[in-house]
Amino acid sequence: MKFIDRQGNITEKTTITDKICPLLYENPLGRMVVKTFCKPAFSRMMGAVLDSRLSVILTIPYKHFCDIDLKQCKPKFYSSFNEFFTRELKEELRPVDGEIASLISPADGKLSVFEIDKQLEIEVKQSKYSVAQLLKSETLAKQYEGGYVVVVRLTSEDNHHYCYVADGLKGKNHFIDGALHILHPHTAKLSSMLKENAREFCRIRTTHFGELIQMEVGAMIVGCVCNKDQSVCQVEKGAEKGYFSYGGSTVILLLQKDMVTMDADLLANTQNGIETLIKRGERIGYAGKHADATKFFSVNN
Repeated sequence: MKFIDRQGNITEKTTITDKICPLLYENPLGRMVVKTFCKPAFSRMMGAVLDSRLSVILTIPYKHFCDIDLKQCKPKFYSSFNEFFTRELKEELRPVDGEIASLISPADGKLSVFEIDKQLEIEVKQSKYSVAQLLKSETLAKQYEGGYVVVVRLTSEDNHHYCYVADGLKGKNHFIDGALHILHPHTAKLSSMLKENAREFCRIRTTHFGELIQMEVGAMIVGCVCNKDQSVCQVEKGAEKGYFSYGGSTVILLLQKDMVTMDADLLANTQNGIETLIKRGERIGYAGKHADATKFFSVNN
């Protein structure tokens, strides 16, 4: 895969997912295996295995293949693979942009951003969703026409904790069940199946960016989006929203028209077909034209 950082340096890197996906998705036997892996029961079984003490032996090869630097993590004794996978970074390594009008990245990962119109099919690693399909709501999708969708893709080497991107009042969580698939270019051939990815989202009436949606998408053998806040509450920019267990996943932001001016380099990189390497807490845009901020969705919505 090819990525670019905020300084304009381009790198190419082959991840574990890059190697596995062709084997799973480009031949009939592999696709049969995928159908088994993507069943919720199998995901729960794998979760139990990776929570077991025996699974800790997997951390050594995982650390090696993903080139993970434990010096960046908070000191801890890991008793299972999942404890290692959900490791926390030292707080000073992910400072939150302090500008009051800045929108920040929710997670470490590879970022793309697209303008929303009626014809848009959102690219989640080349699988296709309309905004309405993503939310399973035509009415809600219309509220974001003319705005932006931001896709932050996490891979195995990334830290899998994510944060709130702005201050505001959070609505309740909405969970959309489904089969779980790897989010990767090779899965584009099975885009109809990818629309069944399990995902969870909430609406946030922010102080400076109008209303936005923050969504977490589960990938194959994940199925575990661990959000801390389940009900309506006040949230702060940079505060931990939750984490993913057991595998790579994606965080998506939906931004309303004129609420955010995205950073120019992120737009340009996406238009050039390349993802931008991003860190949690890093600025990705700033407050644009403000709409009426007095109206807020019902706590029962």
